[in-house]
Amino acid sequence: MGERRDFEVLPRDLSAYRAGNTGVPYVHRFASGKPGPHVLINALTHGNEFCGMTAATHLLDTGVRPLIGTLTVSFANVAAYESFDTERPFDSRQLVHNLNRIWSPAWLDGSEDSSELRRARELRPVVAAADHILDLHSTSQDVVPFWVYPAFARNAECALAIGRPSVHLVMPSGLGSGTPVIQHGRHGEESSGAGVALVAECGQHFKQATSDLAVEVTLDFLAHFGLVAPRPKVQAPQRRYLLLETRVIQTPEFRFARPVVGFETFRAGELIATDGPTEIRAPEDCTILMPARAPIVGREAVYIARAL
Repeated sequence: MGERRDFEVLPRDLSAYRAGNTGVPYVHRFASGKPGPHVLINALTHGNEFCGMTAATHLLDTGVRPLIGTLTVSFANVAAYESFDTERPFDSRQLVHNLNRIWSPAWLDGSEDSSELRRARELRPVVAAADHILDLHSTSQDVVPFWVYPAFARNAECALAIGRPSVHLVMPSGLGSGTPVIQHGRHGEESSGAGVALVAECGQHFKQATSDLAVEVTLDFLAHFGLVAPRPKVQAPQRRYLLLETRVIQTPEFRFARPVVGFETFRAGELIATDGPTEIRAPEDCTILMPARAPIVGREAVYIARAL
């Protein structure tokens, strides 16, 4: 059966952006000619997360150019994006591989092949060239927007300074289910020479408010590094969560113990889900994020986190 949703935002034709100006399709780069950081704004890591497309096209359509440094704007998984079907709106997340879990040498230098692996290999020098990265995402459920980033001081300082989203998921040792764009190469290291790399989960995939927030966060990020004019600071109480573990679905029988959309709390020892014969229980008093919408074997089931 189809999965109908209310679509406030739908795909637009991106063919006008295909050529770019870097030799890599759908990648656009603008140098100011003045000293400053190289900032990458990355959209469509997943094909049905339209907020990044909205923010990236906003930058290109309105002629945003960096005051200092260099700005690169990329559309990542356009092949998956172009497969979008309103009857099955979640299927275009990816074609084969999750483009946000294959940024390790093992995957990029390996022998496997797919549309996502070919695109990641194509984008590898684009990501590696950036000092700072903002990767724009959205969520299947309509939950509060949040940052996701490795637990490096430089990432926290930037996200806190920007102020929105006001919720943070901090990863002390990665996702535990693969290597995302923001942990490729030096961005996954604590060394002082590495730059900021953040994911912004801007809200539910198909809502206009999600796309609107993606535009604002993108401009905030660029302003933080001086590439565009300063913007008013957002003053909001900040909530931070530490990722404790990532569970991956092992069987088609995976089920949550109660209906969840994200940010539900569980007491220590409470049953969160069952995965075939395996019980998944709260390791301590915890909050869950990004619960799986459907039991697809091999995909993440849930992130289990502790409030900081």
